[in-house]
Amino acid sequence: MAARDRFRAAVLTRFGAPFEVRVVEVEPPEEWVPVEVRAVGVCGRDVVVWRGGFRNLRPPLILGHEVFGYHDGEPVGVFPAVIPEECVDRPGSSLECPYQILGEHVAGGYAERVYVPPWLLVRLPDSDFPKYAASVCGVATMIHAARVAGIGPGSRVLVTGASGGVGVHGIQYLALLGARVYAYTRSPEKAELLESLGVRAVTSLDFYRSEGRVDAVVELVGARTINESMRALRPGGNLVLVGNVTGEPVAIERPALFVMREIHMHGSAAYDIHEYRAAVKLAASGAIRPFYRAYSLEEINNAYRDVLSGSLVGRAVITP
Repeated sequence: MAARDRFRAAVLTRFGAPFEVRVVEVEPPEEWVPVEVRAVGVCGRDVVVWRGGFRNLRPPLILGHEVFGYHDGEPVGVFPAVIPEECVDRPGSSLECPYQILGEHVAGGYAERVYVPPWLLVRLPDSDFPKYAASVCGVATMIHAARVAGIGPGSRVLVTGASGGVGVHGIQYLALLGARVYAYTRSPEKAELLESLGVRAVTSLDFYRSEGRVDAVVELVGARTINESMRALRPGGNLVLVGNVTGEPVAIERPALFVMREIHMHGSAAYDIHEYRAAVKLAASGAIRPFYRAYSLEEINNAYRDVLSGSLVGRAVITP
């Protein structure tokens, strides 16, 4: 076995409780390699785990799967699903092969160091780690969701939760793709910012009454908006459910609307390593403007406070 290692980490000891920053000891699997963490994004999935939304997980946990830092002095990103090496070059690898999300069954990146299989490392062209931690997961998520929903140039697309970490970066990808994007946020101030990204920002989901229905909905919020966003879909349109931020049951309030309009509903689980690499290239090129607020490891509970309050645009990024 590999030698045991000690380093500081933010540990979730109880669901819904503050993290404890302390020294931990890990014994990584043979052949796994260390990454010195320089930036890690706080994903919506992390918040669901923190709340206790995944019943198969038990504290203590070191969360964090949007990891960027140094390996052997070289800047790298870490593909967040631990998959067998033979799956790396297979499209759809994160979905078709056995996998474990970093930070759940495997210790994650809310730490000074993380150990991962070497085939998960993706070389970065620069060391602006917060930029990648803010944007890559959101862009990769939207690349995958767009493929699931058949979104392409000219598609009219509604994105809910558009000012969050996935939303604010994902809408930029859809705009680059040539889609006509309607970005929903409840905040007029955030709407003004979203407009600057080349999309149509809306603060009400009945916008379709004056602007027409959309071809697709990328639902990032889930239970709280899905029925309203569904009304904005044209007959035969596609709704892709990416997130359900509160963990409430997702219920269809008007089944007749769903049936008579022949709405297609899809789930979008994550992204594969090829989509991850494509997102890294977009972030590196400057095509995606990153939105984030940085916090030290000791400030992680402040980061969660701000995420839960909805005050942030984009990602909270931890910089150990």
